[in-house]
Amino acid sequence: MAARELGRAGKTVTILEARDRCGGRIEPLPSGQFGYPAEGGAEFIHGAAPVTLALLGEARIPLVPLQGTRWTVRDGAFSPDDAPPPHADRLREALVDLKTDVTVADFLERHFAAEHYTALRRAVTRMVEGYDAADPARASTLALRDEWMGRGLGTQARVVGGYGALIDFLAEECRRLDVSIRFGAAVNAIAVTGGRAVARCAGDDIVAGDALILAVPLPLLSDIALPRALQDKVALANAGIGFGNVVKILLRFATPWWADASGKNLADLSFLFSNALVPTWWTQHPAAPPVLTGWFAGPKADRVAQLDEDALVEMGLASLAEIFGTSVSRLTTELVAARAINWGNDRFARGAYSYATPDTRAAQSVLADPDGGIVHVSGEALYRGHDIGTVEAALASGLETARTVLTI
Repeated sequence: MAARELGRAGKTVTILEARDRCGGRIEPLPSGQFGYPAEGGAEFIHGAAPVTLALLGEARIPLVPLQGTRWTVRDGAFSPDDAPPPHADRLREALVDLKTDVTVADFLERHFAAEHYTALRRAVTRMVEGYDAADPARASTLALRDEWMGRGLGTQARVVGGYGALIDFLAEECRRLDVSIRFGAAVNAIAVTGGRAVARCAGDDIVAGDALILAVPLPLLSDIALPRALQDKVALANAGIGFGNVVKILLRFATPWWADASGKNLADLSFLFSNALVPTWWTQHPAAPPVLTGWFAGPKADRVAQLDEDALVEMGLASLAEIFGTSVSRLTTELVAARAINWGNDRFARGAYSYATPDTRAAQSVLADPDGGIVHVSGEALYRGHDIGTVEAALASGLETARTVLTI
């Protein structure tokens, strides 16, 4: 996004991409494997997302709003997930009265430690760990308050053809503007010499320019040798900005067996929430492919780093068997294709996306300040709007960073 904006302004731009593809934590999977352009990484559009929607409009890529019914299962009993959490009014009061930011864990301990609030604590923790991929012991209550009050999760939709279609459009736009894209170019050192930025890649390839935009996932900033002033900023950012992990499990079956497996009519199932090890699942409804996607996020996802892909798929199947009261062997006979992506084990990501802590806004302000107008840090972790950690956040940050470069 930043490269396209700079290319439009007539600048000579080179993208150094560590992977052999564009997109990063947007990872399109082969359509033949799952029967549609499945997403190994980012999948949904949340909230207003004005930058994303404008870009999709420009690319003439349509959206499809999420449809169907959300269900919750507890102790084998299925019910529509349309009821507010227990003690929702008391939760709202406590959030409204909150003046000084605290972590979600501290907030729950201060206001909802009593035993009769157990279900509420579980609901809030599920939301923080599942949706935000965040650690309640670090996550900011004020930053998450909008999700619980009024704004909610906002409008949710999918990109027709997947986010990969949007990445393809941006990459083609960059090439049209003579932006050079070098794949397999992992940067391991950055220096500022004689008023110019110098990036050294693996293999000692060196690229120099008048400005440099560093756009890597937050944990990778510490792996790059940086100028001393920027090293100090990165240390502050890693301490002040959360970064959560996700394991995403995609299972394609021969038939949508779950539609009537529970004694309920789940033909229009969209999301399913449970207490199983892999607690959250969703379908592609109303699209036809019989695929269930499992979501295992937050601190729990860090505990399965040693499991290989086959073991993660087994974990997903075992969770579905528990939820629906069936056997893993029966589900295995229905299984057509499977993938499990642990983003914490991806060497160019080391996690899924950022979340706000009570110290995040201060850390963002320091990290976003360009080092002498030459080295800039950009990405979803630097976004100061409502939806840190989203594709919208990444696109908006890239756009903002490019415009900053052009004004210096």
